[in-house]
Amino acid sequence: MLKLAALRKKINWRKVTGAFLFVSLIASIVYIAVMFILSPAGITASDTSDHVKGDYALMLLQCILGLVVMMLPSVIERKWSITIPNFMYVLYFIFLYCAIYLGEVRNFYYAVPYWDLILHAFSGAMLGALGFTIVIMLNNKKGINLHLSPFFASAFSFCFALTIGAVWEIYEFAIDSTLGLNMQKYMLKDGTPLIGRDALLDTMEDIIVDAISALVITAVGYIYVKSKKLWGPDRHESPDKTADQ
Repeated sequence: MLKLAALRKKINWRKVTGAFLFVSLIASIVYIAVMFILSPAGITASDTSDHVKGDYALMLLQCILGLVVMMLPSVIERKWSITIPNFMYVLYFIFLYCAIYLGEVRNFYYAVPYWDLILHAFSGAMLGALGFTIVIMLNNKKGINLHLSPFFASAFSFCFALTIGAVWEIYEFAIDSTLGLNMQKYMLKDGTPLIGRDALLDTMEDIIVDAISALVITAVGYIYVKSKKLWGPDRHESPDKTADQ
């Protein structure tokens, strides 16, 4: 039992989840590239193919983008000399795996009810927590004169999460408009375009869920830091200095 506990402590889950995601995306890119070549351009009456070239083009784009964005936290750490907690890396890699591999490649967006909303709830909470983490690191970093109150830290975290969610929707709209894809689900799986509010439903539901999950996690963060007294001008001061004053 002691050896098993020691082994668990030695496992670097950040590297494990990162490697698993990387291998999944590379294998998916190879598979999708082959299927893109072999798939039909469109569905005909006699065709039983589940996917056409447009579907595989979206999968390929998402997988390539996934490889790029999975490197962003490491780039941010090196560029701004900050340390992102390992658990944030693990959550980030899990989210990318669920969104890209399971969602697009394994077709969970259509096969699993509310899969898109589940991921947006997850991402809103994760980004809200990341916003809080950033503020805490900057508040506690020597040489940076930043002393945000818990309320403004919560407000920043909420706005940070919602902004990233809105940027993602802009990205989806731009890709759909440029490449004729269906990331915003404004068409049914068979290509039938939705009309009016139905065409806006996916985008608005995504933003609303982002906002709700971010609001919940930032409210929890605010209550936590207030109850634990993790904020305040005395947090850097040692007991000896406080006693001298």
